[in-house]
Amino acid sequence: MVASDAKTTYTITDLAREFGLTTRAIRFYEDHGLLSPSRRGRNRVYDKRDLVRLKLTLRGKRLGLPLSEIRELLDIYDAARDESVQLTEFLATLSRRRELLEQQLEDIQATLTEIRSFESQCRRLLDRGVVKAGTAKTGAAPAKPRARKLTLT
Repeated sequence: MVASDAKTTYTITDLAREFGLTTRAIRFYEDHGLLSPSRRGRNRVYDKRDLVRLKLTLRGKRLGLPLSEIRELLDIYDAARDESVQLTEFLATLSRRRELLEQQLEDIQATLTEIRSFESQCRRLLDRGVVKAGTAKTGAAPAKPRARKLTLT
């Protein structure tokens, strides 16, 4: 980090180290409008605003928000004079995300119930001896195993 009289600045390497990211990831966020460093020659120079935006971007990613929504929230944060605008929008975003996750949880629970049912049916069929591969009623080896239609309902 480079300290100047007016403010502290960061290099892309500083941010990468601080947040455990690659420089490529930081450039990716820059390409998506989440960060906007100034330039000193060919070098990117990040300030405190970029540091905060990167921190909020990573927090949004942990919540599963798409980058477009994260950018919208950050833009509201930059433009809003009143925090209530940002908080209201963030609350709406969180509500949508929670509803989506709750629906996914219901879907996962339904799928797990179906898997458990299939497992039980398979175990019952095996316990009853319905499916025995490679055995013949006579002492001779089976000519060709016949395909059995196994229906799981």
